[in-house]
Amino acid sequence: MSKRIGSYPRVRVQGDGRAVVSQAGAVLLVETVRRTGLDTSLSRELGPWRKPRAVHDPGKTLLDVALAVALGGDCLADVGMLRAEPGLFGPVASDPTVSRLVDTLAQAGPRALEAIRRASAEVRDRVWQLAGPRAPHASGQVVVDIDGVLVVAHSDKEDAKPTWKKTYGHHPLFAFVDHGGQGSGEPVAALLRPGNAGSNTAADHITVARQALAQLPARFRRGRRTLIRTDSAGGTHEFVGWLSRRGRWLSYSVGMVITEQIHHAVLQIPASAWTPAIEPDGRVRDGAWVAELAGDVMRGWPAGMRLIVRKERPHPGAQLRITDADGMRLTCFATNTPELPIATLELRHRQRARAEDRIRAARDTGLRNLPLKATAQNRIWLEIVQLALDLLAWLPMLALTGDARRWEPKRLRLRLFSAAAHLVTTGRRRWLRLARHWPWTDLITSAFDRLQALPAPG
Repeated sequence: MSKRIGSYPRVRVQGDGRAVVSQAGAVLLVETVRRTGLDTSLSRELGPWRKPRAVHDPGKTLLDVALAVALGGDCLADVGMLRAEPGLFGPVASDPTVSRLVDTLAQAGPRALEAIRRASAEVRDRVWQLAGPRAPHASGQVVVDIDGVLVVAHSDKEDAKPTWKKTYGHHPLFAFVDHGGQGSGEPVAALLRPGNAGSNTAADHITVARQALAQLPARFRRGRRTLIRTDSAGGTHEFVGWLSRRGRWLSYSVGMVITEQIHHAVLQIPASAWTPAIEPDGRVRDGAWVAELAGDVMRGWPAGMRLIVRKERPHPGAQLRITDADGMRLTCFATNTPELPIATLELRHRQRARAEDRIRAARDTGLRNLPLKATAQNRIWLEIVQLALDLLAWLPMLALTGDARRWEPKRLRLRLFSAAAHLVTTGRRRWLRLARHWPWTDLITSAFDRLQALPAPG
């Protein structure tokens, strides 16, 4: 009878290994920073907050925290993961130095926030140029999705309030640039708000839209080449009017609440006026139809606005609402795009659901909770989260191909960033030798080669 040895190999453990680098796949993020020039831009913009004879540069310190968050960290102290690998990340500031920097930037308030955002906007323009046909504007239009996020607080933090979902915490409003079906997306604005902030506050939507437009290359900050999408929280007279105002003329696709007037108008639509909804591949969407409303329901709204309604058989188990009709789930949105068929416009608005993927990625990248107590500090934390998400979006756009371009942060960490390697110095050069048996080693090395082939900034 053979002796059972268990399901896993038995090994012995010692702590005397040398030249072994954990999280070696993070070299892709480091190279993304270097090739986009994010490190130099942040260092320049945060220069006013560098103290005389300071050892650590504020720009690199903030970027180190962002790298730690991109690798899965969720607090300032997680920067210690980088400090343990100086051969890959260079000198990293101590925890007290990091905390003091965040406090200093928080005290600076809007000046520090604007400095970080200027660096991001400058680098974003360069990244989109480097991306070429992969850039978000390659189709001729930039799509910006605005959506709210509930962040639960497990302790008494400043501005933490009861939320509409009966939780306790904050209700920040985010904006993401959609990379389309073949990519992910990148954040371009984040407004920290108390948990009891209204979902449909027009002033907050306008503030976030302004911040988002400031992050785009200059040619996309006004005009119909930029599309703003929101759910029904953005369907207010004030916000739609702001989007339509002369001198701005942005395209929009915003959800609308089914009011009693809209509900009555839907009931008057003849059967012949309904058009089958479509899927992204052009096939007819089963059990869904769209129609355009006109007449009195348009009174008081900006000229050129179109109101489109969709009716669809509810999914099994779904509860109908009082605004639904004839056993069909009703949804409605407004747009000012004149030339496209209503089925195409409805598909475009439905793809706003990709913003939920961006929110899920943000929760996995430092937004599960706000780790600091003061609101001013947590505003800096939101900027750090956005820097981390930018790197996680720019890396696939510049260096990954195929399905890997759509990988979310969890998969990038598990397959790419967590790879281990030997760091070897030979011929006055340092080589990072990844394990040959790791299934994604070729993906890492090919992505690194693509990054290195990009022109250096400046």
